[in-house]
Amino acid sequence: MSEPTGLRARKKERTRDAIGDAAVSLFLERGFDRVSVNDIAAAAEISKPTLFRYFPTKEDLVLHRFADHQGEAARVVRDRRSGIEPVTALHRHFRAGLDRYDPVTGLNDHPEVVAFHRLVFTTPSLAGRLTRYQLEDEEALADALGEGIQARLRAAQVLAVQRVLARTNWQKIADGRTADAVHPEAVADADQAFNQLR
Repeated sequence: MSEPTGLRARKKERTRDAIGDAAVSLFLERGFDRVSVNDIAAAAEISKPTLFRYFPTKEDLVLHRFADHQGEAARVVRDRRSGIEPVTALHRHFRAGLDRYDPVTGLNDHPEVVAFHRLVFTTPSLAGRLTRYQLEDEEALADALGEGIQARLRAAQVLAVQRVLARTNWQKIADGRTADAVHPEAVADADQAFNQLR
């Protein structure tokens, strides 16, 4: 008797999450470059080939947490209500993320989130891989905005603004401030930045 597809998919997702969680835990404890793929496979109680079926590269073991946000800006533009300008929709979406203390905005002071961002921002191979994700997002957003150089430039500008805002928020928190204390500045910075984009 075969497993129902839903059950199989849930089992794969749990395995993927367990592998990713084991990897991130080891990376935060020892540092990215001091953890081998063999260490991760052992901690997750799987074989190395199984690990690579779920995560093609070591960097993907960390950056899979960004996968939920892959193509998000493009989705916001495509799903916006009629009459709402793309930059307005993206501004509202970013502001909503700030109000939820979404880690992708940099405005989250949970110690593991702060440590995770530090790991990503200070490990050259992770920062490089993150740039590839961002370039894919830029291309998707440009496609959602239209055709030609204007769409590409607008996509690059919007994503650069979001990246700078998030990194600024994270740095303030990494320097010892709370997310609640940074929130008003983060909102003001986002409002100013998106108004400049308009």
